[in-house]
Amino acid sequence: MLQTINKIRRIGWQALVEKLGVSGTILFILEHEKGYGDYTKERKKMLNGKSLDDILLEIRKFKKSQKDRLLLE
Repeated sequence: MLQTINKIRRIGWQALVEKLGVSGTILFILEHEKGYGDYTKERKKMLNGKSLDDILLEIRKFKKSQKDRLLLE
């Protein structure tokens, strides 16, 4: 019997959730996700030559600004 792709997809999701639970299903899907792009190039672009100390300082400044913003509300 020929089934529609939507029905197969629905039955597949149900089977995964029944056997693995929601979190197990998510982990299973993440293991099979191909993704895209070049992580190494993206990371270099994102970090732009910053040191670990630079990054930590940015994080601390961001957290302080968020805390200050909450105090003003």
